[in-house]
Amino acid sequence: MNEAVYASRRIDLMPWTKYRERLAKAPVIFLPVGALEQHGPHLPMGCDALLAEAMAARVAEALDGLLLPTLRYGYKSQARSGGGQTFPGTTSLDGGTLTAMVRDILREVARHGASRIVIVNGHVENQWFLTEGIDLALRELALTGRHMQVVRCEYWNFTPQTVLESLFDGGFPGVDLEHAALLETSMMLALYPQLIDMAAIPEDATGVFPGYDSYPQDGRGVPASGVLAPARAASPVKGKLLIDSTVAEMVKALRQEFTV
Repeated sequence: MNEAVYASRRIDLMPWTKYRERLAKAPVIFLPVGALEQHGPHLPMGCDALLAEAMAARVAEALDGLLLPTLRYGYKSQARSGGGQTFPGTTSLDGGTLTAMVRDILREVARHGASRIVIVNGHVENQWFLTEGIDLALRELALTGRHMQVVRCEYWNFTPQTVLESLFDGGFPGVDLEHAALLETSMMLALYPQLIDMAAIPEDATGVFPGYDSYPQDGRGVPASGVLAPARAASPVKGKLLIDSTVAEMVKALRQEFTV
């Protein structure tokens, strides 16, 4: 992606006067949200935020939208979808904190005059706290007579099933078990190869979990590496296919949702 184009859409990199000019065109504004969470010995802990940001930037470019600064912290990692809170470096927010941050950001952006927002989520555990923040913000805005349309989406839900099936020799293990595995590793190889240590990819292992969660977390069922499914078959070619096909579907859906 053209870095200059990306930078030109970032609200935090423009003066308020330029932002005001762009707002007059009623752009769709994107808020990427990720987490600071272990992603095995081969991926950076900021992986979720980096991927959400990259996907949001590409969709924003296609829709002539704007980008809010990425939220780089997320809700607490869970064993079955992120390895859990037992790893050094994983730095998480309470649900109420994430909810309040999203509520406040939406309230402020509404005050600016924006009315179309997309929250692009890159961390499974964030979903319901993002939803609560949206709900609380819209409730407050309704009391003042202001209208805002908000879409919350997890980018992986747009990846065509045919693409997923083409990437796995066996069956697709599901998004939860794909933590730090083939999908995320491939996308990171396509986007940020300088941040990946291919030699550190662990021996293929898959998390084995009961059908429930137990607290306090003890790491039961989580491979020692923190990688929940095999990652060795990852490649930048697969990553580009994932990114391009997913962005195309996101653009199509959001064009229809916002009539742009």
